[in-house]
Amino acid sequence: MPDSYLALSYWQVAAAALLIVVNGLISLSLRLGLERQLAVASVRMTIQLLIVGLVLHWVFAFNAAYAVVALMMLMTLIAGVSAVERTKSRFAGIWSSSIVSVWASSWLVTLIALLGIVQVQPWYRPQYAIPLMGMILGNTLSGISLGLDRFSSDLEVRRDEIETWLALGATRWEAANSAVREAVRTGMIPTLNAMMVTGIVSLPGMMTGQLLSGVDPIQVVKYQLVIMFLIAAGTALGTVGVVLLSFRCLFGERHQLLLPPPRPPAS
Repeated sequence: MPDSYLALSYWQVAAAALLIVVNGLISLSLRLGLERQLAVASVRMTIQLLIVGLVLHWVFAFNAAYAVVALMMLMTLIAGVSAVERTKSRFAGIWSSSIVSVWASSWLVTLIALLGIVQVQPWYRPQYAIPLMGMILGNTLSGISLGLDRFSSDLEVRRDEIETWLALGATRWEAANSAVREAVRTGMIPTLNAMMVTGIVSLPGMMTGQLLSGVDPIQVVKYQLVIMFLIAAGTALGTVGVVLLSFRCLFGERHQLLLPPPRPPAS
């Protein structure tokens, strides 16, 4: 039986929040101009987490399948939209490509975890379903965003080269396969880097939380291994999905590049 955790008061949280002043002082001393962004980010994060805490408190108490599924669907939709907002390029189909990729990869991997690996009974128990979905979504979102941004930027930079290949009779896949590979690789690299140092350099947030709650360290390690493998799978599937869907949006069936023309520089 794990030891009871130490409950934090709002005063203790406020004391920790004062540490953001360090960031502000660094920004001021080096004239980085980040003071306003730091303040906005801190307030936004606090409000978001308080809202999430209230929603989770209600969902945990209610413990109904439709409430858990509704929250997971909302999380997925926000993640799909956020992935696009982090990229610079825009093209027809980018929103649907991102949302479908996030949805398919995160839900597939989460259901595998709940039904096949952890074997939660019932599968929608919010203390398992929501945190697992959240961790997979957060990392999948980053991979999709990076892959999407790299793919579209590569096509913009290499537009003349790709159109030349197409004009000479190359298929759309022959012209774009190197950009596809690099985009998928870019999306997967952060997860690979995290796997390299997890346990030696860093202790992930879930692992730290379980340790602070008094869970046996060996059980904590088992859960963290499961989480990292789930994240790796979700990120890979999501990145491949969004790049391939974007490829279909940006290359027509007649093997022509449909990338929007570059925007003229601001005068």
